[in-house]
Amino acid sequence: MSLTKAERTIILSMWGKISTQADAIGTEALERLFASFPQTKTYFPHFELRAGSAHLRAHGAKVVAALGDAVRSLDDVAGALSRLSELHAYILRVDPVNFKLLSHCLLVTLPRTSPPTSRPTPTPRGTSSCRSCPAS
Repeated sequence: MSLTKAERTIILSMWGKISTQADAIGTEALERLFASFPQTKTYFPHFELRAGSAHLRAHGAKVVAALGDAVRSLDDVAGALSRLSELHAYILRVDPVNFKLLSHCLLVTLPRTSPPTSRPTPTPRGTSSCRSCPAS
């Protein structure tokens, strides 16, 4: 993915704000995922899926940490997430569509967790690029 310097600045600025609330964002995104798309719960039979549970908080933090890895590797997002991709595709056998659903839940959650004055105005290209990252 080729980003302009301005787009990189926007992404890094947004990530600086997001990363301070990683646990809350990840937890809320997973809660939204499971509430809106209950079929995704099948991958987590060992989790307590009650809102705010320790399992959701821990896994939500992992999800957002993985996004942080991608942000730190904007020139090679696929490489940064390759281990996770292999784990989820070949060992856990997670249907790839679930990552698009999670991506949607993250995009709904993010504006709710930051005040409007601290949100940079995303460019249309930057938003669509970001939208496809977790799903790749």
